[in-house]
Amino acid sequence: MTQYERVTLENLAPGGTVIDPYKMLGVARDADGAAIKTAYRSRAKTAHPDAGGDVDAFSKLTASYELLLDPVRRKVYDDTGYDPQLTDSKDLEGLLVLDTLVNEIILDERAPGSFDPIAAMRRKLTDRIVNTRFHILELERHRGRIRNHMDRMGRRPDSDVIGRMLTARCDTIADAITKAEGEIKVIEQAYSMLDGYTYELEVELPKAAE
Repeated sequence: MTQYERVTLENLAPGGTVIDPYKMLGVARDADGAAIKTAYRSRAKTAHPDAGGDVDAFSKLTASYELLLDPVRRKVYDDTGYDPQLTDSKDLEGLLVLDTLVNEIILDERAPGSFDPIAAMRRKLTDRIVNTRFHILELERHRGRIRNHMDRMGRRPDSDVIGRMLTARCDTIADAITKAEGEIKVIEQAYSMLDGYTYELEVELPKAAE
C-alpha cells in the first residue's frame, strides 16, 4: 500500500466514503490558502497518475484542494460536514436523511442528557425500514392478485384492452417496489453512519430518605 493509498483510506468515514478534505490534504482546519496550496503541491507530486498515483484518489485530492480554496464551499462544509461535489451520491442521500433527524433533535425541548438522541435516531431509522418493507410486501401482494386475475382470463379479443391495463398496473407496481428498495438502502446507509456514536445520559441519584 502506498503512502497516498493510506491517506485515502484514512479519510473514509465509518459507514461511508465521505471525504474529509482537511485530512486528505493533511492540513489544520484553520489552514490558510498558502498552507493549503503547499500541502496540495507536496501530495500531488506522488499522487498524480503520471507519477504512478491512482486516478480516483488524485481526483479526490484535487477536489479537496478546490473545496478548501473556495470560501463559500468551505464554509458550507465546516457548517454541515459535507460538500455535494465531494460526496458520493449514496452517502449524500444518507446524510440528507440524518440532517432531517438532527433538525428534530435541535427542536426537541427536552433537557440534554434526559434522553438519548442517537438511540432515538436509530429507532426512527429502524421504524422507517420496517414500514418500507411492509409497504413492499403489500405491493407484492397487490401485484400477485392482478397477475392471478390475468392468469384466469381465458379467451381475449385481439385488442386485449383489459390485459394491457392490468400489465401496465403491474409495471407501475414494479417501479414502486424498486423505488422502495432504493429508499431502504439509503436509510441503511444513514444508519451505518451512526456507527461509533455513544451518548451519556444524566444519572438520577436516589433521593435521600426523609
